[in-house]
Amino acid sequence: MYDFAVVGVGPAGARVARRAAEAGNDVIAFEQGEIGTPLACSGHVSRDVWEYTPDGAREELLQNEVYGADFHVGGPESDAYPFYKDEPVSNVIDREELDRTLAEAARDAGAEIHDGHTVTGVDESADSVELTVSPADADPFTVEARMVAGCDGPVSRVRRAVDLPEPDEKLHGVLGFDPEPDHGDFVDVHLTVPSFFAWRIPRGEAGVEYGLAVRPDADEDARARFDRLVDAYGAEIDRFCSGAIPIGPPESVTSHRVFLVGDAAAQTKPFTGGGILYGMRSADHAVRQIEPADPATLSAYETAWRDELATEIRLGHWLRRAYSLPEPVQRLGLRLTSGEIGVHMDRPTTLFSRDHLRSYLP
Repeated sequence: MYDFAVVGVGPAGARVARRAAEAGNDVIAFEQGEIGTPLACSGHVSRDVWEYTPDGAREELLQNEVYGADFHVGGPESDAYPFYKDEPVSNVIDREELDRTLAEAARDAGAEIHDGHTVTGVDESADSVELTVSPADADPFTVEARMVAGCDGPVSRVRRAVDLPEPDEKLHGVLGFDPEPDHGDFVDVHLTVPSFFAWRIPRGEAGVEYGLAVRPDADEDARARFDRLVDAYGAEIDRFCSGAIPIGPPESVTSHRVFLVGDAAAQTKPFTGGGILYGMRSADHAVRQIEPADPATLSAYETAWRDELATEIRLGHWLRRAYSLPEPVQRLGLRLTSGEIGVHMDRPTTLFSRDHLRSYLP
């Protein structure tokens, strides 16, 4: 009987496993494929990520530092509205290696980590949860745990198995990579995708990342829009990946002995779709609040992560609405607000911070 079983070893799952093991719990974690592959999301993150990695990780993972963003209402040749700081705003990292680094930190803390293991069954009872696990090269077996963390992404099998509600929506995201080195220190943001946006991120010697996301009911699919984006830049894409981006957490992310963390719980930024930091922060709340022998403590987890993130997510929804404003309104808004900023990319509430408001003063 394990205290915690973790399904999915991305950043959120690895963080649950690590912190739970450090707290003295018996922890086992399963990843369906190889940890770190296939690539699931962008490697553009706030500098806060280093608070969650082991010593020395920055030197291994950092690809580029970003000082700001050029916003466009049209394509690459359209007018750019810059938003910037005089110090790095964010970092670009080796996203696949981040997963492996976080998983190894969990192993070092004492968690059992197994990749190539697919969880095919989740059966809750009054006192425990039984997982059916199918290894890639062996017969299925079962594992029993007092609590199960569903960290298995936007189309979470754990969420469906225990009949928890779905996220408000799932966007279809596409990423592609041009291997040509680019050490630029600004990202490009294009407000040309209905209800979302497209981006170009320089990754230093690792090349350039291009991406966008659309609603499933969009009048043109994500890949067609993506092809137009990279053609406009003259990019040569050598690899692609795609997947769902969950937006809008459901009313509940806990059942009797199961809790969701990360993309499975739609703990993401509505205005970018990013969820690495939100997921790891929620993982910390889960381990602090949940006592494996006491299902009643799951409600404390629900309260804790929402207390930290609910306002940021709500403001993020308002920011996202600006992507669909008429083009003249977008141009006017960008013209009035562009320049030096004092905001944090993970916290929309900093739009009202003293540092940001001071940036408007001459």
